[in-house]
Amino acid sequence: MARSPRRTRTASRLAAVQALFQSEQAQDNPETVIDQFVRHRLGELPGTGGFEEGRVPDAEVPLFARIVRAAVAQQDTIDHMLADALPADWPLLRIDPVLRAVLRAGAAELGMSGAAPAKVVINEYLDVARGFFTGGEPGMANAVLDRLARLLRPGEF
Repeated sequence: MARSPRRTRTASRLAAVQALFQSEQAQDNPETVIDQFVRHRLGELPGTGGFEEGRVPDAEVPLFARIVRAAVAQQDTIDHMLADALPADWPLLRIDPVLRAVLRAGAAELGMSGAAPAKVVINEYLDVARGFFTGGEPGMANAVLDRLARLLRPGEF
């Protein structure tokens, strides 16, 4: 049975968040992290159920790599936009590093040409955030990405 396209795109976004987190924490070159993910973390191991050992079995490699590359290439611009969108008492570096990766990936994708509609992108990253957090972080991600989407894609609102 074929897997749904939405699931593969969600998996790509999840993997991009994980890769951005890893790149920031280990101070690794993003191309190195992309290569590590493609070789060791994306795709299903034969005879397994899929998500063992941090694997993301359904990710679309081109979308995953495009998000990571865009987030890193435009990180200074993205971080300025995020800083403006965050509450004044929450500087970007105070944000949990996983949430920071969610916001950077979401902002990067919102800025891409030919990307999914803004509301889809926001909902997908909200789902990713809910996978990592049970508190108010998903709500913050939703609010920040909504603000950025209205700035970057005003015609969709």
